Amino acid sequence: MIHNRPAGSRRLARAALALPVAGLLLAGCGDPGDLRGSGPTSTAVGPTRLWPEVPPAASPALDYGEADTETVQGVTAPGDDIHKVDPVAVFRAEIARHPDLYTDDGASYAQTAQRTKECGKKGESGRKCPVLRPYYRDITGDGRDDMVLGVRMPENQLGVRAYTFIGHRLVEVMATTDSTLSVQIAGHDVIIRSPSTLAGYEYRTVWSWDRRQKAMLAAKDEILRVGSSATPSGPAPSRSPAADSR
Repeated sequence: MIHNRPAGSRRLARAALALPVAGLLLAGCGDPGDLRGSGPTSTAVGPTRLWPEVPPAASPALDYGEADTETVQGVTAPGDDIHKVDPVAVFRAEIARHPDLYTDDGASYAQTAQRTKECGKKGESGRKCPVLRPYYRDITGDGRDDMVLGVRMPENQLGVRAYTFIGHRLVEVMATTDSTLSVQIAGHDVIIRSPSTLAGYEYRTVWSWDRRQKAMLAAKDEILRVGSSATPSGPAPSRSPAADSR
């Protein structure tokens, strides 16, 4: 695509170009102008496949990146307006659907389920509610807002959930629980930064909408160097966002 700039900008560009050209003419006095070599050029090296005799895998060993969605039972909204959905009711539906995680003996998130009883109360007890305020953004690219919900979990972990309406049903299209440094929304992506056990590094996972799977997938998972070299405190983060889908 060609962008037309104002005539004044083109004149400034020509004037700026004339200065280095004039400098080259002055510096070239007494120079015969012969071509000079810039030294040897490195040879381009293509990728080398290691162990070509090993046959490629026929199936994945882990379910990392697998689409994991659930229909939220008993929660609707007029006109599929997600702004009218009660976030606490949505999370309580998750608790009811997964008693092994929330209400059974020895459940990992039993404390979270217990604290959910404080949601909706006023005063100090109401502040114990683990369900954080939701954010509304279009992360599926259909022009309508979706809901991103955070839930405080035991051991300073954070549950991150995303919901959208599909076929007039409220569907959870993303669920992960991890030790978290921050959660961001950039465009249609949800970006989660997590601590690493390696000093001076952190994990960054980018969740992106996949139209074929109709789910948010962990499209990019990388380890990045950060400025601090201090060893992070707290539990080691999970590195299987899809496997740890609650």
